[in-house]
Amino acid sequence: MMELLNALPGAVAQGLIWGIMAIGLYITYKILDFADLTVDGSITTGACVCAVMLNDGANVWVCLLAAFLSGALAGLITGVLHTLMGIPPILSGILTQLMLWSINLKILGKSNMAVNGRSLPVLISSLNSPMAILVVGLFIVCLITLLYFLFGTEIGCTLRATGNNEQMVKAQGVNVKANKILGLMISNALVALAGALLAQYQGFADINMGRGAIVIGLAAIIIGQTRIGFIGRNFALKLFGCALGGVCYYLVYQFVVWLGLDTDLLKLLSAIVVAVFLAIPYIKKEYFSRPHKELPSAQPSEQGEENHA
Repeated sequence: MMELLNALPGAVAQGLIWGIMAIGLYITYKILDFADLTVDGSITTGACVCAVMLNDGANVWVCLLAAFLSGALAGLITGVLHTLMGIPPILSGILTQLMLWSINLKILGKSNMAVNGRSLPVLISSLNSPMAILVVGLFIVCLITLLYFLFGTEIGCTLRATGNNEQMVKAQGVNVKANKILGLMISNALVALAGALLAQYQGFADINMGRGAIVIGLAAIIIGQTRIGFIGRNFALKLFGCALGGVCYYLVYQFVVWLGLDTDLLKLLSAIVVAVFLAIPYIKKEYFSRPHKELPSAQPSEQGEENHA
C-alpha cells in the first residue's frame, strides 16, 4: 500500500499534464464536433521540439513557445487538408499524423532523446512531483482563464456556433473554413504544449510517445463530463473537468500497475479502462435508467361515467 501512496503524486502530475492535452482535444471534439486524430502526432512534435531546444541550451520558456507554435502548425496542416482539399476530418487527421511521424524523427535525429532534469533548466521533473503538480496546476488555471475569455469574444462565439450549426453560421456570412482552421490550430497548440511539459517531466522525448494519446484524451473528457457531478454547464468548469478527468484516468492506471499485473499487458489494460469509462454513460442510460411512468388518463372511468349518469 505504501508503494501505491508514494506513486500517487507522480500519477497526479502526469494526469494534469494529460489534462492539458484533453483541454486541447475538447476544443475539436466537443466544440467543433471534429474528430481530430492529429493529436497522436502533435503531442510528440511538442515533446521533440522542446527536447532538442533544451539540449541546445535554449531558454525553457522559448522552448515551450516553440512547441506551442509547432502544434499550431500541425493543426493548420490538418485544417488545410480538410477545408481546402475536401478530405474528411478523420482522414485529414490521420494524414497529418503520418506526416508528423517522419517530421518528428527528423527533429529528434534519432528515436529518442534524453531531457536530463538535473543538468537542464526544466520547469518540471519527476524528481520533484509535488512541485510539478503545482506548476502544471498553475498552467491549467492560466489556460482555462485565457480560453474562457477567448470563447466569450465574438471569434470564440463563432467557433462554438460553427460546431453547433455550421449551416446557420454560413448563412450569417461567417467564414466557416477559417473557423475550423483556427480551432484546430488552438487545439493542437495546447496538445503540443502538453507534450513539451510531458517530455520535461518524464525526462525524455520518444518518437512513439504519442501513440494512443487520442484515447487517453477522450477518456479524460468523458470522465470529466459524465462522472464528475459538479461540472455543470459553465464553460470554465467543463475545461477544469477535462483536467480532473486526466488525473482520474492516471490514478486508475497507477492502481492497475500497483496490482502487479504483467507489464506487457498495460496497453491492453489501458484500452479496457478507457472502454469502461466510455461505455458507462451508455450502459447507465440503456440498462439502468428507470422508465417514465405513464401519467393517469384525464378521462373519467366507465364506472364514474355511470354514477354521474
